[in-house]
Amino acid sequence: MLNKSVTVIDVRSSQLTAVVAERGVNGTFIIKSSFTSDYDGYAEGQMIDENSFSAALASVIKRTLSACGDKVRSVYVGVPGEFTRVVTTDNVISFPSRRKVSRADVRSLENASVPSDIKGGRLVRSACLYYVLSDMRRVVEPAGMLTDSLRGRMCHYVCDGRYCDLAEAALAGCGMEKVTFIPAIHAEAMYLLPPEKRDEYAVLFDFGFISSSYIVACGNGIAYSQSFSLGAGHLALYLSESLGMPFDVALAVLGKVNLNSKDAAASYIEHMSDGKLYKFAVSEVKEKLREALDGICETLEECTRSFTEKPTDGKTLYMTGESALAVRGAADHISGRMVRVVAMASPQIPYYDKPSFGPLFSLIDMALSDRENTSIFRFLGIFG
Repeated sequence: MLNKSVTVIDVRSSQLTAVVAERGVNGTFIIKSSFTSDYDGYAEGQMIDENSFSAALASVIKRTLSACGDKVRSVYVGVPGEFTRVVTTDNVISFPSRRKVSRADVRSLENASVPSDIKGGRLVRSACLYYVLSDMRRVVEPAGMLTDSLRGRMCHYVCDGRYCDLAEAALAGCGMEKVTFIPAIHAEAMYLLPPEKRDEYAVLFDFGFISSSYIVACGNGIAYSQSFSLGAGHLALYLSESLGMPFDVALAVLGKVNLNSKDAAASYIEHMSDGKLYKFAVSEVKEKLREALDGICETLEECTRSFTEKPTDGKTLYMTGESALAVRGAADHISGRMVRVVAMASPQIPYYDKPSFGPLFSLIDMALSDRENTSIFRFLGIFG
C-alpha cells in the first residue's frame, strides 16, 4: 500500500500535521491519512516548549502508524523558516577551451560551492538559483551548453541543529528509521511559484499563526529569506489587549471581520463565550486590526529593503499559509499599505485550493519528487 507513498510532517507555528500521500492524476495527490496535533509552537528561533513539540510529533506519527498498519519507517519533516538559514555562494570553474558542459562539470561546481562553516547547524539541502555561461547567458540547466567557463549561484539550507535533534529523538522513539529534513521555505517557493515567475525573482509571504516568513525566490532556489515572529495570533493578541477581550474571543472576532465591508456607524460584532455575550463596535475592531496589520507591513517593508540584490518592491507579493485568509480584506489592506499587488498562492487542487494548504502540499510534492528521483536538486550524502 505504501510503496508509492511518502509520510510528511508539516511543522507550523501552532500545530503540526502528518500525512501519508501519493501522487494522483493531473497534478493531484491521494491523501491516505492525515493527523493534526496542536502544540505550543515556536518564536524567535526557539521552541516555546520542547516537550510540547516532541509530544505532538509522537502523537501524529503514532496515529499514522496505527492507520497504516505500522508499515511506515521513514518520514520527511519540514523545517520552518525560523529554523532555516539560507547561505548563498557564487563560484566559477573554467575550462581550457570552449566545450560542452557535462554533468560531471556541474557536480564539480556544486561540490566547490558547499559552505565549509555552518556554525553548528546541519546542511540539509542545496539548490541552484541559476548558472551563467561565458557569454553571460543565464540558464537553469547548463549540461550540453557550449562555454569556456561556468558560474553557479547556489543556495544552501542550514537547519538549526537543536531542531533536528529534537525531531529525530521524538521520531526514533516511535520506530522511525530514517528522517529526511526539507526546508519548508524552499518547498513552498518551488511548488507555489511558477518557474516563469521565479526566473525574474518572485516574492512569497508565508503568513503563519505565530511566525511568518518573507521569501525571495530565484530560479530553482531562494536568494533571500527572513522569518519573524508575527502572525494572526498577534492580531488576536492586539485585539485582546487593546479592547479588553479574552484571547479566544479575539480569535473568533478575527473570523467575523471584513475590512472591506461598508458598515453602519452603530454596527457591532457579537460573540458568545462561556455563557457570556461580548459586543464590540465594528469600527473600533477594524481600526485596531488595521493598526496591527500595519505593524506586519512595516516588517515586510524592512525585509524588502534588506534584499539589495535586485529591487523587488514592485513585485507581486504572493501570500500563503494558514493566516492568509484569517481576516477578510487583510490582503487588500496590505496591498494598499505597501502599494504593491498582493495575490494568494494556493495548490491548484480541487478541495485544497486555499492558501492554508500551500505549505503542506509543497512538502508533499517535494518529498514525492525525492522519492521518484526526478528532483532537479542536488542532495547531500545524508539523503542516501
